Order: sequence, then C-alpha cells, then structure tokens
Amino acid sequence: MNNCLIKKLIIFSFISSNFWTPQVNSRIALQETFEANKQEYFRKKNKKDLIKSFNVFLYESLLVNSNVTNANTSLLESEDNIGNQTVEFNELLIESKVQSQRDNKLFADGSVVVKYKGNILKADTLIYNKETEVVEIEGNISLKINNQIFEADKIEYDFINQTGSLINLKGLIDAEYIISDLDFQFAKDNNRYTELIEKIKKDKVLFTPNKVTNWILSAENMSINKNKWSTKKAFFKNDLLDSNQLQIQLNDLDIYTYKQKLRFKSKVNYLILENKTTIPFWFGDRTIIKDSENRPAFENRWNIGYDNLYKDGFFISRKLNPININDDLFFIIEPQFLFQRTIKGETESFVQKNYALNSPRIKRDIAFLDYFALNSSIEGNINDWNLKINKELNSFDVDKFANALRVKAELNREINFFDHIFVNRFFGAYRNRIWNGSIGESEIYGAYGWQLDNTSSWKSGLIENHQNIIFGLGTYKAEELETNNLVRSYKGKINYQLEQKIPIKQKKINSYYIDKTYKYIPKPIQQGTFINTKIDINYDRYNGDNFQQYLGLGFGPEIIFGNFKKDFFDYTRVSALPTYKFKSGKSVFKFDQVSEKFTIDLNFDQQLINSWLIETQGTLNLDHGTDDYGKFINSKIALNRKRRSYSFGIFYMPHNESGGINFSLNGFI
Repeated sequence: MNNCLIKKLIIFSFISSNFWTPQVNSRIALQETFEANKQEYFRKKNKKDLIKSFNVFLYESLLVNSNVTNANTSLLESEDNIGNQTVEFNELLIESKVQSQRDNKLFADGSVVVKYKGNILKADTLIYNKETEVVEIEGNISLKINNQIFEADKIEYDFINQTGSLINLKGLIDAEYIISDLDFQFAKDNNRYTELIEKIKKDKVLFTPNKVTNWILSAENMSINKNKWSTKKAFFKNDLLDSNQLQIQLNDLDIYTYKQKLRFKSKVNYLILENKTTIPFWFGDRTIIKDSENRPAFENRWNIGYDNLYKDGFFISRKLNPININDDLFFIIEPQFLFQRTIKGETESFVQKNYALNSPRIKRDIAFLDYFALNSSIEGNINDWNLKINKELNSFDVDKFANALRVKAELNREINFFDHIFVNRFFGAYRNRIWNGSIGESEIYGAYGWQLDNTSSWKSGLIENHQNIIFGLGTYKAEELETNNLVRSYKGKINYQLEQKIPIKQKKINSYYIDKTYKYIPKPIQQGTFINTKIDINYDRYNGDNFQQYLGLGFGPEIIFGNFKKDFFDYTRVSALPTYKFKSGKSVFKFDQVSEKFTIDLNFDQQLINSWLIETQGTLNLDHGTDDYGKFINSKIALNRKRRSYSFGIFYMPHNESGGINFSLNGFI
C-alpha cells in the first residue's frame, strides 16, 4: 500500500449536547526536506493559536527531522506521484493507495487511513491546498477517538478563517468516557493501531441498566465558525439499533466552549415517540460540567412534579442557572408554581396556626404566597468530599414558614474499609417525614450524625447476591413511640442484609445481546423458577437501657415465564416472600419502630397487550398483634408502556393515597 507524505493532518472530534471538551491550541507546519534532490517540498507554515476550538485540532507530524521508515525519496525525481512506501512520523501513520501533488495541492486517494495514538481516521480522498490552507475530506469518512465513533460524507475546513462544515454527520457518543476521550491527553498505544472503526448502527446490542451512556447523533449540515458549532436541526437517539422509537430533536443548536465548560443553546425542541407523538420542550441556554465522578453533569430545567404531602399535588418548576460559589461548588435554585394547590383554593399540607409542628395537618385557606414554593441546594466538592445541602420551602407565607421549611445535608466520600468500598457519611436534617408501615407517617424534627455503609452485588455460580452493611451513630429529635410528643435521644445502629436469588430451574439464555425483535424490552427475559431468600440482622441502641433488635428471615418462590416479544400475554412474573422477624426491645421513636413481625412481599407483573404491562407490588401485614392485620402497609399499582428505548406510565400507592406519572430512558452499550 502506498503512503502519503503529509506534514499536517486534521483529526476531527465532534461533540454532542452530552459532554465537555477543553480548548486546544493547534498549529500547522508544512515542511519537508528531501535529501535526494535538496528541494523544498512544502513551504513552512507555523501559526500559533490557529484554532482555538474544542472539537478540531491539528497534529504536527512531518518535521525536518521526522523518522521516515522505508521511504523511497528517489520517487521525487520523476513527477508528482508519490507511492510504494510506508511512512511513520512521530506516531502518525498515513496510508493510501495513491498520493500526488500538483498546483500546490496535496492529494491522497483510495482507502485513506490515518492513525495517531490509537485514533483512526478513514476516508476515500483527502485534498489539502497549501496556498488557501483549505482541506477537503470526502467519501465514507469514519473517525474513531477512543470510545467515540463518527461518520460523515464530507468535511471541509479553512484554517485561515477558522470556518468549515461537516455534511451528513453521524456520531456514536459514549457520554461516560467522552471527557477523558476528548481531553487530548493520549497515551502511547501502538497496539491499538490495528483496531477497526466500528459501525455506529448495530445489529445487536447489550443493555446497560439505570443510565443512558450512549447516544446516536445526526445532523445534515454542521457548520464551524471558530469555537462555535451550529446546525439548524440535530437528532439524538438512545437506541444503537437506530430505531425511531424515540428521538430528541434540537432546533437552531449552537455549541461552544466557555471557561472550560461546554455550553449550548437551542430553541423549542421536541421529544418524538414512534415518529408519531411529538412533545415540545424548551432547552434554552445550558451548561455541562463534570460531576464528582468526572462524568457529564446535566439536569432538566423544566419539570412537572407531584407531591401531595407537601405541595397538595401537581406543580411545575424551573431550575435557574447554577451560581458558582467556587470552581467546585454551586448554588442551585428551583422556583416552583403549585398549580393544583392554586386550583383547589386550599391546602392540607400544614398544621393549624400556632399549633405544634407535629400536629395533624388540616385544611386551611391559602393566600397568594402559598401558590409558590422553592427548592434550593448547594452541591459540589470540598477537597475530596462530596457536599449536598437540600432546602425545601413549600410556601412563601411568613405565618407558615416554620412548617414549610425542610433541610437535608450530607457530606460523604468513599473509603477503603477491610478491602471493601464503603461510603463515609456525615448527615443533618431538619423536618423530615417518614412512612413506617402500619404506624404510618412520623416526623423527625431534627437529626445529625455519622453513617458508614456498603452496598454490593455479585454472583456465586448461578446465585445472585445483594448485600448491604450499615454502621451509624446519631442524635435525633422525633416523635415519641407512644405519643405525639417530640423526644431527643442518640441512636446507634448496626444492620446487615443479604438477599439471594437461587435458580431452581431456569431457561438458558443463548445470548444477552438483543436485536430488533425485542420491541418491548431492552434485555432478554430470564425465565425460570427461583427461590428468593433474605437475612436481615439489626441492632438499635438509644438513651438509657432502650434498644431494639431483630433477626429477619425470608424465604419464598418467584416464577417468570414468557419472552415479552409477542403481542399478548407473553410475560408473567409472580413472587411471594414471607418474612418473619424475631424481635426484642422497642424503639423510643415512631419513625424506626419495627411493629410487624410477620409480613409477606407480593409481586405480580403481567403483559396485557403489545407494550402495555401492569405491575403490582405490596407488603401484606400478617401480624395478629397489630391494628393493620390483613392490610397492605405498602403498595403500588402501575400501568406502564414498555419499549426498547423508553418506558412511561402511571402509578398509584393506595396505602398513602398518592400517585404520579413516570418516564424513563433505557440505556444501551
């Protein structure tokens, strides 16, 4: 394969609305000294700060003393054709079938491949005009930058004016690694040169639960003007099978760097479901920073929420731009409009005026200031610690201030403890309501203390294990167990939980990859019969001789069958987990008293038709010694529409007469 002698190569790195890239100062040098004929092949160009952009950078490759291996310099004695050679310059390797230069233009044609420190660019042709300093790359363009993959039909860039365009751009964005991938601090890894550029569109994918880390980006024309990238319309998909189940359309999108952060603006945008249902939303001017785990941090500005306990139902909120306290600490404000309270013309979220804060809530008339609420927080890092202080004010009425204000604070960091990763926490709280089974709601007026906890999951053969360990010590002021009075006591806690799922008979899953036959679910169903077990050991210590301890043992079946691929009744899940607690002692507080010795956790999920699934769960009280014997002390009923890319539905919790709407995006890898 012939190899092209190029002094400079552009490596294009495009970014989406879900990551950050620092600015890079780039320069270009075009000079080659050929010992065979002592002629200057290219004139030298050296421009500092030529491009100050977060997504386009130049690598200086051919210097006067570059290391050329097996280069046949005698080829220049003929005309402008360059070939039959292998060239490597400062870790930059350029290959193509044909190379030539004429009219001050350098041409590379036929399977152009450029490799640099593990990053690979492929194209059909590359043309560089050394007079105008314009580069054109065309035909089946593919670029791999570590975990990021990009495709385009054509790329043009003017180095003098710092302008350019990318035609029919498509990118596979891995948000979890985008910051490290595009910070340009590459390690030398020649073994990666042989890696092939992956295809963006996949035939099969794996599922990554709980978060979306991969996005497909597409735009017909992305323009570049110095450090700003713009397009009239861009689309994002979370499904690497490239379906139309879900798309996010951003209109009049501008992306640019600002003080080492990624900022972008857009106008009215749309969430498009199944190419049929279009939901408008406002993106506005947004900033993406790095969170405590060095990942992109991004939250919705506009939200619709439901809180019947404190806000009398539905409300709408908008987060304002974070205020920098310092580089690692931010003040976030979220004003709220409580429109359901406004429509009702009354509230049930507060106690009677001049009554104790833990008194029963009653109906009260509202004033104009009751229409509004405010959530605020201070979030960020202090040295190696993560800080979060949440403040909630559910009315601006001065007479309700003490009843409307609630505060939680936590300072935590991960530590190594007995060769395991624990979270070391210091916490504080003012006014916190807790639901405690048959006891119902109870109030924690104030609390502060320390907690060390570990959560881990693993497999022992075919057995799934989930473990939770807690050590805690704190001081609490909360409702007394036998009365509504507030009492103060320290509390020491030790808790250990181990849950296991043991297969009795299960159907083998040939592959955990999914393809387009999985319309309704993001991962294969593990069918079979299982036994679920639970061990719960707890000891609580309070002032004086007060203590509470128990050993909880649970054992019950779970049956799962169906693939959730057909249109009717192709998925059923039934489980029951009876649990008995051998208990002694009692708490001084209502919020943590263990009242039910014998309970049974019940679950029933059933596909109805197509993507619709009904999901039910509840805890049934079977303790004869309690008032709520034979009743569900916790329960939830949900009707959800399941799709490979997303799910949404409604839910209702009968035990406390609350409910809401949920929407989630599924993640793939």
